[in-house]
Amino acid sequence: MPTLIPSKLTRALLALLLAGAATIASAQESRPPAQHGEQRASEPRQGEQRQADARESVLRLLPADSVTEHAVAIPGGTLTYTATAGTLSLFDQSGERSAAVYYTAYVAKNAEPNNRPVTFAFNGGPGAASAYLNLGLVGPRILEFPGNDAAAARMRDNPATWLAFTDLVMIDPVGAGWSRPAKADGGKAFYGVHSDAQAVAKVIALYVAKNGRGNSPKYILGESYGGFRAAKVAQVLQHDQGIMVSGIAMVSPVIEGGLTFGSNRSALSAALQLPSLAAAELERKGAFSKEALAQAERFALTDYLTTLAGPRPQGDAARNFYARVAEITGLPEDVVSRSRGFIRDAYIKHLRSAEGKIVSRYDATLAVPDPFPEQATARGGDPVLDGFTRAYGAAFAAYARDELGFKTEMTYILLASDIAGKWDWEGSGRGAASASDDLRELLAFIPSFRLLIAHGYSDMVTPYAASRYVLDHLPPIGDPSRTQLLLYRGGHMFYTDPESRKAFSADAKTFYQSTQ
Repeated sequence: MPTLIPSKLTRALLALLLAGAATIASAQESRPPAQHGEQRASEPRQGEQRQADARESVLRLLPADSVTEHAVAIPGGTLTYTATAGTLSLFDQSGERSAAVYYTAYVAKNAEPNNRPVTFAFNGGPGAASAYLNLGLVGPRILEFPGNDAAAARMRDNPATWLAFTDLVMIDPVGAGWSRPAKADGGKAFYGVHSDAQAVAKVIALYVAKNGRGNSPKYILGESYGGFRAAKVAQVLQHDQGIMVSGIAMVSPVIEGGLTFGSNRSALSAALQLPSLAAAELERKGAFSKEALAQAERFALTDYLTTLAGPRPQGDAARNFYARVAEITGLPEDVVSRSRGFIRDAYIKHLRSAEGKIVSRYDATLAVPDPFPEQATARGGDPVLDGFTRAYGAAFAAYARDELGFKTEMTYILLASDIAGKWDWEGSGRGAASASDDLRELLAFIPSFRLLIAHGYSDMVTPYAASRYVLDHLPPIGDPSRTQLLLYRGGHMFYTDPESRKAFSADAKTFYQSTQ
């Protein structure tokens, strides 16, 4: 009997091992084969990480990375490329997964990666996903809005894609797109100027290491707050990751909060916004020209600025001043005089009120029927931001699912409006936010660094004159051509205009070539 017990135990253990092996083999055999153009889950998404995902609420809805192959016709031929739709994991100091960050990467095939630039791009908000830049400007597929009508929006190939001269990695910061914190209350760790820059810089470093792009020239592209973020991320990359950036391209950026957010109390910020209103009025009258706009720019930084900065004008001086502002902007003179010339909010509501219309802060040339005409001030969403550009969200989710193979039940968040209210500006609020010092250091410490800033003329959210002011007040550091300001017809998202998009893409190609 004593000799039988080990024998039975051995046989039982052997049976268990064989059953386990059969189960594993069966599971492996039942797994569907990889489809052409798709990549299985990377190592961090297997084994223990999958078990961790199951405990991380919404992150379990994120699928494995998907890799597909595509082609797009561009001037001069056909460009073949690989698209990767996937996520990268961030971890806290205890080693726990703190977030998953979604990205879309487009990499040209048959190109030498060591010599080919790679651009990391994101939008602003804070809380905006990269679908705006992806489907609006740089990606190989574009969403167009005939008549600024979201219901008529259609996807098509983008012959002006930046993929013609740089690989692209579109990043959705935590809380936007399909990027999520691991815990429902974990977003606070990412919703701030420095913590956000650290997280995005880490994502860039992870992508560079994972894909062997250490020797590639690296660029950053950011829109709106993303322009501000770009300068912060470049600094963190240099200081914490040892990664040097060759250049930054900013689209409609905020660089100095005090110049952008104070036009109803600051004479200087109001003066820097006036040229954008003048540009919109010239467009409305069909009289736009750089010469006519230059006259308004001179008035803005001379008589307009000094009058707003001084005591309230009286008598004939007041009447002449208000009449001049009314002529430049198109506002009724009585509206200008009531606001004493600080006209930002009055402009939105009253420029076209006689026609029952309201204009957009994001493009002052665009006016739509006012949904609340009985209200004394502007109310409701913006005709551009909350109007036709909202279509980018659903369009990108469908594109990622149907063309890129990234299938998830998670909601794609185009613009998480609650994040801005939670944002830690690390100081005295957004009005004190500044990226000028970061730009100064980047220009001083990286001799090859270049900066390109692009604006739409009629953008009231981030007026082009504010960026010009910043550039004009940088110290002379090397060749003056290292910094450029380019202007295009249109507003904050001027790239929704096909001609402006095409022109900017051509100028961006020249910018990249000048830095290599």
